[in-house]
Amino acid sequence: MIRLMTQGDSNPESDPKAADTEPSGPVARHVVFSHGKESGPWGRKISALAEVARSEGYEAHSVDYRGLDDPRQRIARLAEFCKELAGDLVLVGSSLGGYVAVASASLLHARGIFLMAPALYMPGLPQLREGVLDCPATVVHGWRDNVVPFEHSLRFAKSYRAALHLLESDHNLHNQIRVIQYLFEYFLIALDLPALAFE
Repeated sequence: MIRLMTQGDSNPESDPKAADTEPSGPVARHVVFSHGKESGPWGRKISALAEVARSEGYEAHSVDYRGLDDPRQRIARLAEFCKELAGDLVLVGSSLGGYVAVASASLLHARGIFLMAPALYMPGLPQLREGVLDCPATVVHGWRDNVVPFEHSLRFAKSYRAALHLLESDHNLHNQIRVIQYLFEYFLIALDLPALAFE
């Protein structure tokens, strides 16, 4: 909104106090990726989505969890990595990285999370606390996933009113990378839209 200066207004250029209160520039925006147990930090899906993140004005980062099988250690590594980042934070996780993203989102005050075949409600993983998520979420899962059943993502989406996209694919989702790029682009754009009020 443009406000015309009146005679009683101070000129920011001549008033050092006023200049100090001027906005210092746009807030930094970061997307942080968490890879799965059997993959690395810059696999096919993460590299493809990093392009989308950059095109939407985000800095793209990917945490290297190789050698860390314990999900708690991965959560600690993500927290350590993100404490150096100032500004808006979006978490993206694939498979075990999806579990890590969900478990960390509230702690890191994430603006949103985007999950691909997340390893949620799986035997051997620590149980997530009730109400663990307090930000918008989108989940993408393959109908033919024989590692993490798609029903787990359906359960999660119902619990947190998350957007859920079931695609004709398996656990790695590699044949749907172009579609996932479009879904991720829409997700990032939607984060900037005003929230709708529901009765």
